[in-house]
Amino acid sequence: MNMKKVTMLAGLALMSTQTYAANWLALQGTEKPNAAPRAKVWGFIQPEYQRTDGTKIPAGGFSGQNMSPNMIKPDNKSNETFNIRRARIGVRGTGFPLDDKVNYFFLAEFGNNGVTKLGKTGVAATDASITLNHIPGARIRVGLFKTPTAEEGLQAIHVFNYVNFTNVTNQMLLERFTDGDGSSTGVNGITQSVGAFRDQGIQVFDTFKVNKWEHSYALMYGNGNGINFGDNDNNKDTYVYWSSELVFGGKGGRRQGLKMFAWNQDGTRTLSGANNSGGAGEYDRTRSGLGVTFSKGKYRAAAEYITADGMIFNGSDGAAVPGSRNNADTANASVNVLTDNEADGYYVDFGYKVLPKLELDLRYDVLNRGTDGAATIERTFDTVTVGAQYFFNKKSRITFNYEIRNQDAPGFSDTAPPNQIADALDDRLSLQLLAIF
Repeated sequence: MNMKKVTMLAGLALMSTQTYAANWLALQGTEKPNAAPRAKVWGFIQPEYQRTDGTKIPAGGFSGQNMSPNMIKPDNKSNETFNIRRARIGVRGTGFPLDDKVNYFFLAEFGNNGVTKLGKTGVAATDASITLNHIPGARIRVGLFKTPTAEEGLQAIHVFNYVNFTNVTNQMLLERFTDGDGSSTGVNGITQSVGAFRDQGIQVFDTFKVNKWEHSYALMYGNGNGINFGDNDNNKDTYVYWSSELVFGGKGGRRQGLKMFAWNQDGTRTLSGANNSGGAGEYDRTRSGLGVTFSKGKYRAAAEYITADGMIFNGSDGAAVPGSRNNADTANASVNVLTDNEADGYYVDFGYKVLPKLELDLRYDVLNRGTDGAATIERTFDTVTVGAQYFFNKKSRITFNYEIRNQDAPGFSDTAPPNQIADALDDRLSLQLLAIF
């Protein structure tokens, strides 16, 4: 990404004195002028069912045990389960009815997922922010909120068209936090909630319109420590985001238009090496992306390309469920991180409404992980997701997905254990019900 160009464009945005139709930045960070209530209670529930064939690990030190990618998250104990994926309730509005220049946004998670399960808590605050709208062209948002990055992370989850994220988003952007890199014999596990595409910090952003185009920018400075209210070092993350959209019509999360966007996140992560988990030190972490979304009439489409440099999530030892004891009873499976490596990936997504309430979806995504260094480290993933959404009404729907999942270890022969394990990756079936209130 050309940072000078993005910064210059953001500077032009500061000269704007008006805002127009909503986008993700405005939807989540602002309220409608002269119309927002003092407190609006809202939320949604997402019960779901997921299953795989439950294929066991075929080779290596954990052969015969459960294979982590074939277990249903976040519990990793079953290959077929019902779960309350998300159950969120929040309140938003203006601090005082006569002054709409100060607004707030609060959201709490009660579901069983990477936020609550890994955070070892029954409920967690995912969003808690205040937006100040006093400076024309430069709204200021402070607190805990979604970072201005990839479309899958930034968009509202209740309008996400699939059950599960793409490989590149799940592995490279849905950040896991560990003490170490998994290089030692000590157990290296996830120590807190997943990042959930959120951070705590300050953001300057706004939206302005030129003819039929709507342009948005965001500049953010944050802890780089996910939704955890604390910070584990003195380093901070910087975020830069720009989008330009040709608006066709509609409003809200399913507004129709052609949007192009680009973003960059840059920061540092500190590993303590606690409990002999290895890899103590500070490591650079950079993520960048650019993409396009399209929605008009019965059709919608999206594509995004993402690169990752440093702190690359690298799965678990032998693809075992983290914490599992190996067959020789000498070590536990750790979560691994490539502290100084690279990855890249992309996805393309299409949807078509065959009926007013029925949409058919098709998505293809690719992740190339560990591409800088020894060939034996590299892994490639590709998934074809066939889906359908039936809309009962504007606030409730059911989503069906079938994922045809493939994995490869290109640095090994086809019969080597890493590729035997890769070949054991199951397809995945998902059904999810959504109700917004």
